[in-house]
Amino acid sequence: MQKEYTVTVYTEDRIGITNRITIIFTRRGINITSLTTAETEIPGVYKFIITVMSTREKLDKVVGQIERLIEIHRAFVHEEEEVVYQELALYKISTKSLDTGDIERLIRDNQARILTITADYFVIEKTGHQQELIDFIKKLEPYGLIEYSKSGRVAIIKWSRRFHDHLKELATNA
Repeated sequence: MQKEYTVTVYTEDRIGITNRITIIFTRRGINITSLTTAETEIPGVYKFIITVMSTREKLDKVVGQIERLIEIHRAFVHEEEEVVYQELALYKISTKSLDTGDIERLIRDNQARILTITADYFVIEKTGHQQELIDFIKKLEPYGLIEYSKSGRVAIIKWSRRFHDHLKELATNA
């Protein structure tokens, strides 16, 4: 049965590694719904956080293929309850909506914040899970929503401490 999974991949910093990883998903017919990558706390080690809808069996095969790439330290498949995650969204709203004051309460009640205000628009930032961010769009539409942009998933794996200690040892010995 298909469901949402988070795949984490720890890599060296190499040109083209993103392409090589995503091709493996494409060949298996798995669509990536979000991809986030950044350097970890260990210099030179990067973490890819990939969100997909798939079956566990397909993903286990994909992870096996990914780990065969030379630049890969390790790759893991995680179920929803194994990760702590958030996404970030920015909403551009017409400045005219500030006249009534209602939107300020909506922003506070939804744990969002205003980042910038110009003569024509202002930008709101909100973090949360995907559905929370989409629901907030519906609440903002009556106020003159101009634009919306959302990040991919940023995640911390609940049980990853031993692996991170191993990566730190590798970095120290290198």
